[in-house]
Amino acid sequence: MGLYWVPRLVSGGRWDCLTAGDSCSSDEACSPRLRTLRQCVAGGGSVKLGPGARNHCENAVTALLSSPLHRCQCKRGMKREKNCLSIYWSLKQSVLHGLSLVENYPYEPVERGFDYVRLASIAAESEVGMTTVNRCLDAAKACNVDETCQKLRTEYVSACIAPSVRAGPCNRARCSKALRKFFDRVPPDYTHELLFCPCSDTACAERRRQTIVPACSYEEREKPNCLAQLRVCEADYVCKSRWAQFQHDCQPSELTASGCQQENYGACLVAYTGLIGSIITPNYLDNSTSNVGPWCSCAASGNFRDQCNHFLSHFHDNNCLKNAILAFGNDTDLKSATNQAPGSNTNTYNQILVTSTETTTTTIGSGMQTEQNILRPQMPTQMNERDRLWGDSTLPSPDLYDASPAAAHLAMVMWLLPILLLAL
Repeated sequence: MGLYWVPRLVSGGRWDCLTAGDSCSSDEACSPRLRTLRQCVAGGGSVKLGPGARNHCENAVTALLSSPLHRCQCKRGMKREKNCLSIYWSLKQSVLHGLSLVENYPYEPVERGFDYVRLASIAAESEVGMTTVNRCLDAAKACNVDETCQKLRTEYVSACIAPSVRAGPCNRARCSKALRKFFDRVPPDYTHELLFCPCSDTACAERRRQTIVPACSYEEREKPNCLAQLRVCEADYVCKSRWAQFQHDCQPSELTASGCQQENYGACLVAYTGLIGSIITPNYLDNSTSNVGPWCSCAASGNFRDQCNHFLSHFHDNNCLKNAILAFGNDTDLKSATNQAPGSNTNTYNQILVTSTETTTTTIGSGMQTEQNILRPQMPTQMNERDRLWGDSTLPSPDLYDASPAAAHLAMVMWLLPILLLAL
């Protein structure tokens, strides 16, 4: 067998399936075996291969076990991600007599726990009269200071609130794409703070629920059937892969203290956010608990109701996921002590909070109204949907300027572009 050209590595010493597939196709020893393998998994493969087809297939798999294709994976949000995943799933289908070329999960593993250690709240140090820590507001401030977080958050909020002539109140496809881009490219140190910040009151929980702009990205007039949504997901390489990764990384276990089979809360939360922007996007179910799940129902499942309930149980009855969210809120993580990568940005989030505090203290004069005063606490019954969307921003709600529907819509559009880019 000829020597295989060595493609680039993804983290953890595994090969990128896209590059590994290209290198195998151009290698005179690897290419014919890959071609044989594809015939084995295709319909009528045995007929095409003729007598001894089983031996041909087994030999092809055995030979490819020593190629870069073995255990190759993809990186979430990578360029040509769908192409990489198509190669992964074609290899996943080639399990013969216990011989598998790839792992049961398509994405490279999360190698380190994320920094769950926080500084004291900006508000507690810089705002007069504050007696409680508001980590959700701190998360919005930290995101505003980070260029990538601020830019991509601005993009998805703009995409999700912009009215669409053809698609109705909003363009859901564009909104979902922008959300995927945000959660794929912004470090979890920021995205997790925005999405999993702990809340002790209804108003905070509602602002947290509004993080993904659910009116566009999540909710519909009626709840579709969960299995119908899952079938659509599994027909798409990216959604199918995100779902597989979530099942692996958030697999519950009664035999571990963490409640997780993989014992990695950080990986579970990353896998959860990977589903946002897909057809099975999860979100908080209400503003009184931390329960999450997709926007769907098992009401019309017929004989498949048990299967449908099993799908929902991955969210509703998943102790691993629940513990991961609670552990984040409590500033604890199972893997942070042992898997912290050398040179990782342990103090990045904290440093940004300090920077934001200094900037806020410098720019706000004694005679000016502070951000906390602008965003003064409101009772949940006093908050409309748009107030909740902007509640965790560092800007006042558009409704503060004009309460009429026409003027409010115009104010939002005109106000959004120049100002949101600076402070969202």
